[in-house]
Parts: sequence; structure tokens; C-alpha cells
Amino acid sequence: MPAFPLDHFDLYSARHVPESYTWPSSYLHDHPSAGGGDSIPIIDISSPTAVSLIGEACRSYGVFYATGHGVPVDLLDDVEYQARRLFALPLHQKLDTARRPGFISGYGRPPLSAFFPKLMWSEGFTIAGGHQRDVAGDIWPLEQSVFCGVIEKYNKMMKEMAGKLLNLMLLSLGIDEEEAGRAGLIKDLQQAMEVLQLNSYPACPEPEKGIGMAGHTDSGLLTILYQSRGVNGLQILHKEDGFGPTRWVTLPPLPGALVIHVGDLLQILSNDQFKSVRHRAVVSRAEHRLSAAYIIGPPGHVKMGPISKLMQSGQNPIYRSVTWPEYLEIRAQLFDKALELIKMPIK
Repeated sequence: MPAFPLDHFDLYSARHVPESYTWPSSYLHDHPSAGGGDSIPIIDISSPTAVSLIGEACRSYGVFYATGHGVPVDLLDDVEYQARRLFALPLHQKLDTARRPGFISGYGRPPLSAFFPKLMWSEGFTIAGGHQRDVAGDIWPLEQSVFCGVIEKYNKMMKEMAGKLLNLMLLSLGIDEEEAGRAGLIKDLQQAMEVLQLNSYPACPEPEKGIGMAGHTDSGLLTILYQSRGVNGLQILHKEDGFGPTRWVTLPPLPGALVIHVGDLLQILSNDQFKSVRHRAVVSRAEHRLSAAYIIGPPGHVKMGPISKLMQSGQNPIYRSVTWPEYLEIRAQLFDKALELIKMPIK
């Protein structure tokens, strides 16, 4: 069954928000919102100080802006341009590549929609494992080469960047490159599972009623997020601290910067030293926003558990080891309670 019914409500020409897309105010305003980035760290990942700064950001926020990453601005522009072309296609054409049950790739509503009674003001294309030709071939049989070329180049650079980021994150935990190699953490990343999620958030006539993407964490090791320029939407949930109560913090797009999210598997790997960041996307009354989320995790056969070296300081493992597919099955049943299920019994 397609991820959208054939009589799907057209978000792009909407003049009102129907009941099926109207979320309770108690959900949308469960915590106050704060703008201005709330001092979210901006880190030059090529800098000698990157290791310590990344470690601090992953412990305090679970998210940071990355600069000095080497991804050309022209490539980011190309990805956004190709995504805009893709989403501008007529609905019936996009439905030709609708996500099928049991498959990851394809067009449809956000994959987490099944966990919520209301619909989200967004649509997306999921491209798993570099299978962009499976997506584009169905709807752009004559024009797929340019789109696929851009996505292939982008995925290659994202994987290289993810490897560098993971190495820096492990170093910040006291795990050097040799130890990481012995554990298979860097080597296995060469055969990593990867997903590119292209998201479109059309302008919403009543943004106070809807949400583009409900609050969630990402299941993988880390996510590299590109946001289209000039339109806010991404918010992360930051817990109460000396500067204020628990709050939704807006991360505006910064020129040339990419947003790095800690995922659930990295929280497991770090034995809770790093926190998987809960985030959401709000919508604008006047602006159309796009994002490209590159999510990476280990090969399907590799078990992820707390790093043994971290246990030498007297810590006990908080989580049992799981593969990414096993963890995804748990999340498919329990959503944001999945981490709790794999916690080890307290001795």
C-alpha cells in the first residue's frame, strides 16, 4: 500500500490545516521554545581543539554545528537544487516510487508517522544504501543521471565526514585510533549502513496547529544534517540547566555549517556519556524548508554495546549489545522507549 493515499491532501496549495494535521496544543507547547541557537557549539572539526570541543558538545547537548568539514558549498547547493526539483514533481509522479511495506527507500510520509495519531506537515524521499537509482529511475527515467550523480557524490563525502567525526568522538572518550580499529569501529564503517533522508516542509497556513516532524531521536550512530538557507525549523530539546528550564532550542541554518546529531547507537557505545538528541521540525507560515539528513550506522551483523575500555574506570555497562537491525525492530514496537528496554539490570 502506498505511503500516501491517492486522495492525499495537497500541502503545497493548502489554505487551511485540516483536523487530521492539527496537533494538540499540549503536545506542540510541551516545553517553552528558545531562539538564537542557545549557544549550540560551532566547531571547526579540522582544528586541533576539535576533540575536546566535540566531547563537551556531545555530553552537554548531543548536537553541534560542524565547520571546516571540506564539503564544498557548491555540492550543498546542488543537493538542495536537486531536492527542490524532486519535490516539485506532481504528486501522482512521486507516488510512482512510494515506499512499500518492508522497504526503506521511497517516497512517503515521515517513517515515524505510525507512532502518532496526527499527520505531519511534510513529505520525504528515503534513499537507503546508495539506491538513489531505484528512486529516481521510476520518476525520472530520462533525467536521473544528474540527480544520481549529485547524490552519489554527496553520500561519498558524507561517509568520509562521518568516519572523521566518529574518530574524533571516540578520541574524546579516550579511545584512540588503534583501539577503535581493534574494536572494528572504524574499519566496519567502510561497510556501514547509510540512509539519506530528503525532507520537504511546505509553508503552512496555520503553523500554530501543525508540526513538520514530531519529536524523536535518530537510531543510528550519528546524523549529518543539511538545512536549506534562511528558514528556521530544526529544534532540539535541551534539558534544564543553569540558564533555564527544559526547552526547545532553535538551530537556524548557518552558511556552510552542517548540524551533527548524536544517535541512539552512539549513546549506547559511550555508555550514556553522550546523549542522543531529541529533535523536531516546526513549520513556517510563509517559507518552504528543505533538509537532507545523512544517517549512518554499523553493518547489520555488528553488535553495538558500551566500549569495554570505558568499564575500566569502575563503570558497569548500562546497555546490552544490539545490532542496528535488532534495535530498529525494538524501536518499531516501542519508539522512544527502545533504549530503556535494552538497559542492563541494575546489580
